[in-house]
Amino acid sequence: MKKQAVYYKNENVDGVNIFYREAGDKTKPSILLLNGFPSSSIGFRDLIDHLKYDYHLIAPDYPAFGNSDVPSPDDYAYTFHNLSVTMEKFIDQIGLKQFSLYAFDYGGPVGFRIAARRPGLIQSLIIQNANAYTEGIGPAFGVAMPFLQNRTPENEEPIRGLMTLDGIKIFYFTGAEDPSRINPDGYMSDLYYLSRPGLVDIHLDLLHNYSSNVGEYGTWQQYFRTHQPPTLLVWGQNDPFFPLASALAYKNDLPAAELFTYNTSHFALEEYGGEIAANISDFLSKNNIS
Repeated sequence: MKKQAVYYKNENVDGVNIFYREAGDKTKPSILLLNGFPSSSIGFRDLIDHLKYDYHLIAPDYPAFGNSDVPSPDDYAYTFHNLSVTMEKFIDQIGLKQFSLYAFDYGGPVGFRIAARRPGLIQSLIIQNANAYTEGIGPAFGVAMPFLQNRTPENEEPIRGLMTLDGIKIFYFTGAEDPSRINPDGYMSDLYYLSRPGLVDIHLDLLHNYSSNVGEYGTWQQYFRTHQPPTLLVWGQNDPFFPLASALAYKNDLPAAELFTYNTSHFALEEYGGEIAANISDFLSKNNIS
């Protein structure tokens, strides 16, 4: 079998350099991989290796994530709406016409906005620990609620703690089945990027905007009900942020959605990347996306 390389590329979108990973044959079905906090496209490194022989994979970093530019908040509004606009322009600029959307964590509110605006882009949804329902907000959000409702220096303090090494590890290790399978390259990379000047404040701005997503839930749910995209749910069932209830809620609007759960954390790919890759291949094949 011919070796498939992974390419590391850049695309200028409205003056902001967007870094992305690309692999696979462009004539094969495309999967757009949208990452979440506190990580970047590095979280998809193993999944890309599993799938690159059968699919065309694109994994961008949002502005202020990973290797993408960090525009000043004076020049770029760090909101989920604006991230979705940037990603939509990125999609058009690199020539993606149709794709399966892999939405993880922040990839939900970014990707679902794009899907609702332009449903013709979406061949299928692959949703991993990303929420679109009020009943899917887990107990770990309790510490963030005061900050989301009223941003003060006092309410910011526990959120700043999530951007330290110990805080980042909560996302990776809480609920993990076997901590020895969690590659430190992922969370140490996250720490490196969050440690750059100004990054914590930018991510506080974005997280404070998270409440805007709740106001969009109805729009996304209407998209699900109206268009019924083939949907695969792959879930770290011990996730304290978006627990299994979050996955089950999708079944109300997408009754044909397939659900696979794994005895692991928010970052399910860290322990179950091979299994999730196999689920994706089977799902896309069954839906004639191959």
